[in-house]
Amino acid sequence: MNRPMRTRRQATLASLAAELGVSRTTVSNAYNRPDQLSPELRRRVLETARRLGYPGPDPVARSLRTRKAGAVGLLLTENLSYAFRDPAAVGVLEGLALACEDAGVGLHLVPASPGREEVAAVHRAGVDGFVVYSVPDDDPHLAAVLSRPVPTVIVDQPELDGVDRVGPDDAAATVDLANHLVELGHRQIGVLCMRLGRDRKDGFAPVDRQREAHFHVQRTRLSALARKFESVGVDWSTVPVVERFEHTVDDGASGARQLLDAHPQVTAVICTSDILALGALAEAGRRGLRVPADLTVTGFDGVAEATRAGLTTVHQPVLEKGRAAGRLLLSAGDRVAPKVITLPTELRIGTTSAPPRTAEELWFGP
Repeated sequence: MNRPMRTRRQATLASLAAELGVSRTTVSNAYNRPDQLSPELRRRVLETARRLGYPGPDPVARSLRTRKAGAVGLLLTENLSYAFRDPAAVGVLEGLALACEDAGVGLHLVPASPGREEVAAVHRAGVDGFVVYSVPDDDPHLAAVLSRPVPTVIVDQPELDGVDRVGPDDAAATVDLANHLVELGHRQIGVLCMRLGRDRKDGFAPVDRQREAHFHVQRTRLSALARKFESVGVDWSTVPVVERFEHTVDDGASGARQLLDAHPQVTAVICTSDILALGALAEAGRRGLRVPADLTVTGFDGVAEATRAGLTTVHQPVLEKGRAAGRLLLSAGDRVAPKVITLPTELRIGTTSAPPRTAEELWFGP
């Protein structure tokens, strides 16, 4: 006859304290306030806990008691893998993790795939505050975050009154890049931009879609380009702007292909990210175009891959962006007025930009 298997009952804080002949507070201090115990007493508590199978204080019970979760939530409205695949996102995540490490708190990723309306993950997240990384102004997950009574810091976008934010001056940085291209003599330009809204669009973006974009970083960069090139006589409505919903090198290549197929006269392709620019470089190579002799290509971000490729780009300190956001969130305290941290950018002129070919050079070749 089979006998039921007996399982040892898990030790509790109370039973461990009784076994040691000490108070519950002493056991708790061994885990949470070790400086309150002698090294010998703490060693005895921990060794006995291991022998009896005591797993340590219940984090849920502790959070209910202290009303602190001990973790920061990162809202990323992308698939979870994006945080570990996109170089700029990786830099922000690393910087935020460093800030959390310094403060002794955890980091809880709250991914929300594009197009999803379900916001339960935001409401379920046991966190003491949120860092929101680059979302559109109409995102329902952002609204869910702002409905919770915890501090929030936005990285990059959107700009909201009364909410802390960390990011570069996108308009000024883009103007620096545009000035460089204008001074080189480029007037026949095309643009590759990241997604402008939550709706999936891949193709040419008319001016009204650019102006109404819910991703304000893209809207700001396009607007800055338009102002600068219109100031030198370029009709912005004639400038081809190709939008890509996904942010990959392959999407940059397909966007450049669409742009150059329709507008082969373009002498410069301005990309609103380095990832798209790396794709544009690949497409230029596939076509046999020499960069920068036949085509200038520029980016934005300054990621390591762009540096290795010699890309002319705007560099922004993505790791410091994440670290600054974490520190700002964790120091929020009782601060009433919102704080905006504007990070510096630097135009780095690489080997992918040069004056446009003249009509004679285009005909006769080098």
